Amino acid sequence: MKSKITLFGIPVNQKSIVRWKIYIDRARMYIGYISFLMIGFVFLNSFQSAEIRHFLDQNKLLIYPAILILFMIVSLILGRLDTKLGMRKEELRNQATENPVTMEILNSLREIKENQQKILEREK
Repeated sequence: MKSKITLFGIPVNQKSIVRWKIYIDRARMYIGYISFLMIGFVFLNSFQSAEIRHFLDQNKLLIYPAILILFMIVSLILGRLDTKLGMRKEELRNQATENPVTMEILNSLREIKENQQKILEREK
């Protein structure tokens, strides 16, 4: 029997905690995208040169959307490069080996394969 989790004496559903943790992790990922984009805008606004500052101020409606589009293109290229180099695949493989449910399924498949080999050997 599983031990019940309590928080300040209140019983807490473990599945709900995990679900909310996943929501927070997903939100953190999107907040990271927004932060990265904001750093770009802060960088643009940090120019002290009068000529560059004047150019940026005069062309805000052109430059800021262009930077947003450039940000999206660079993000897609980095994501594609990440996938092409196999880093995503290796990351998922490492996560799977840490997941007890996945390991249980893998062990069951290995047992099935061994049993299948034994049956095929007996039939020969």
